[in-house]
Amino acid sequence: MFIRHIKRIALLLTLALPLGVSAQVAMPDTILHKPKPVEISYYDQDSFDRPTLIEKIIKYFNNTNKVTAPKKFDFSILGGPYYSSDTKFGVGVVAAGLYRKNLADTINPAGQVNLYGSLSITKYFKVGIDGSQYFGNRSPWISYDVSFESMPDKFWGIGYAQCSDDANETRYKRWHASLEASVLFRLLGDNFYIGPRILLDYLDGKHITRPDLWHNQKWKTFSDGIGFTIVYDSRDNEFNAYRGINFRLDQMFAPRFLGNKYAFSFTELNFNYYVPTWKGCILATRFHTRCTYGNTPWGLMSKLGGNVSMRGYWEGRYNDKCAADLTIELRQHVWKRIGVVAWGGVGEIFPRLEEIFKGHALWNAGIGMRWEFKHRVNVRLDYGFGQHQQGMIFSINEAF
Repeated sequence: MFIRHIKRIALLLTLALPLGVSAQVAMPDTILHKPKPVEISYYDQDSFDRPTLIEKIIKYFNNTNKVTAPKKFDFSILGGPYYSSDTKFGVGVVAAGLYRKNLADTINPAGQVNLYGSLSITKYFKVGIDGSQYFGNRSPWISYDVSFESMPDKFWGIGYAQCSDDANETRYKRWHASLEASVLFRLLGDNFYIGPRILLDYLDGKHITRPDLWHNQKWKTFSDGIGFTIVYDSRDNEFNAYRGINFRLDQMFAPRFLGNKYAFSFTELNFNYYVPTWKGCILATRFHTRCTYGNTPWGLMSKLGGNVSMRGYWEGRYNDKCAADLTIELRQHVWKRIGVVAWGGVGEIFPRLEEIFKGHALWNAGIGMRWEFKHRVNVRLDYGFGQHQQGMIFSINEAF
């Protein structure tokens, strides 16, 4: 029986050989014949050289500040976690774009548009878009800022007596939407501009428990204003000046015939001066004042604090019809794309222009780090402190 099975297997092998099925009855000679290396066909050799996602991100940020040939539109995105004493921990994203209509134009500044947004653990969120557009011979020049924010806010009242009293601290929810835009025309040389300006501002305060701090004003206000702007600007760069002067005067009117329940007007003046001091260091000075007249709504009172004026103070902690502040800042380049800053300043709020320097001065100081995100465009991290106040700010572009 066993022999019969062997004969059957041999017969099947004999029939299979002509059909192309090979039979190997002996091991290959490994001494005389070098074995052929096994090739893995489902791997592409280039796949081993492909950068990882982390490597791509590092390469992207390494090259963002490189000076390259002008582009019609140069777009970059920056995002990450941040901390602010006003909004606590959150995530912010800034998409910055620089663009030119004429690539051969090396005299006029590039236009800039910034899309920004942030969200924090305190249910604060803000979205907006701002930028500047220049045309031939820098005339006209359009600037704009549109934003919407919702946040759990604090309020201490209006005027120094109320604002300085810690016992007045009260919480409420603020919804705020605004649009500011101006069109400036060049006059009297290359650096002088004048033109119309518009303002739309909507503010809604919710969950207010102490209306006396609001001086019994309406919690929901809408203001629309028209006016004009005068600018003298000799800075070498709008976003990160090394030298020059920037003077700006805004005069706005919000009369009743435009639909304002609170008829008022305001005058705002900014004067910035930049000068190199020693190697890699710039001295930047800012004087700012804003005075309102008439029946000013609580949301458009003049304020100290925030990410520009008196950094480290809660924005709006000190507010009145008028405010003024002075800041002196040293900006020192340290290494490659990294720099540091230190500043000191003083500010004051007061009810009328003639009472300036007669109230209670507030001091301010701080330090910060700079990282050059794009050429002459810095990302900043500032820590400011003052009279019983402190705060951290993460933003793009210099404070002034």
